[in-house]
Amino acid sequence: MTFSIVGRDPVTGDLGVAVASKFLAVGALVPFARSGVGAVATQSYVNPNFGPDGLRLLASGLGPQEVAAQFQAQDADIQQRQFGIVGADGRSVTFTGEGCHAWAGGHAGTDVAMQGNILTGPGVMEAMRAAWEGAGGQPLPRRLLAALRAGDAAGGDRRGRQSAALLCVGPGRGYAGLTDDWVNLRADDHADPCGELERLLGLHDLLFGRPESTRELTEDELEWLRARLIIEDYATSLPAGPWDPETEAAAWAMFGTENLEERWVPGGRFDPAALNYLRERFGE
Repeated sequence: MTFSIVGRDPVTGDLGVAVASKFLAVGALVPFARSGVGAVATQSYVNPNFGPDGLRLLASGLGPQEVAAQFQAQDADIQQRQFGIVGADGRSVTFTGEGCHAWAGGHAGTDVAMQGNILTGPGVMEAMRAAWEGAGGQPLPRRLLAALRAGDAAGGDRRGRQSAALLCVGPGRGYAGLTDDWVNLRADDHADPCGELERLLGLHDLLFGRPESTRELTEDELEWLRARLIIEDYATSLPAGPWDPETEAAAWAMFGTENLEERWVPGGRFDPAALNYLRERFGE
């Protein structure tokens, strides 16, 4: 009833799952991931215990093949199940029970496991595999989403579209560097869930991305910023001239209110992406 991809970035060690389905809120049941441990997609008459149990078994030292063997030995309804697992070392496995609705199947290789059932045909998996391989070098969320969108464009779930989700983890990737939980986005009931997921990822990249470069403001930009800080009630007045503590305090308050704190740089240097957002948000 679903198609998914579990993946690992071989450079950073980031792990994640992308999934789409003609099923309400598929992100609530299918994707699981833990930084430094692995990622699991569990689907097709889903056994949601495969997620936490799989991560626990991986953390105990078992490999994906060994975890899969345990699932097959212990679940009486295993022939209706489907799952994919990727470990923190890149080993992977995919499983499709003989009782899964056609078309059903998958592919597993180093750093990736993809699987689907009730699909329009094997071309869905072929398109996902080609997109995954073609997107090498991109950040993991983008690479997973590229594969998911390719599967959707190739036909996806033959019953239609309803929901999609993207879950990624990585060391210190989360908010303020305080957590490994990185991307957790869902389109629970949408006419174009994969497209909506891409829109949400763009917002996530803007609001929670970290500066790739910084620069000082020009005199005109600094004058504009101070004027906007006063107009938006972050300050009653601000001195002219070089960057100063009063301007910094007001600008920091604006960044926090606009949810741009991950892009904040103290000392008067600015992330161009944040500056562009503020110029569009508040106008010239």
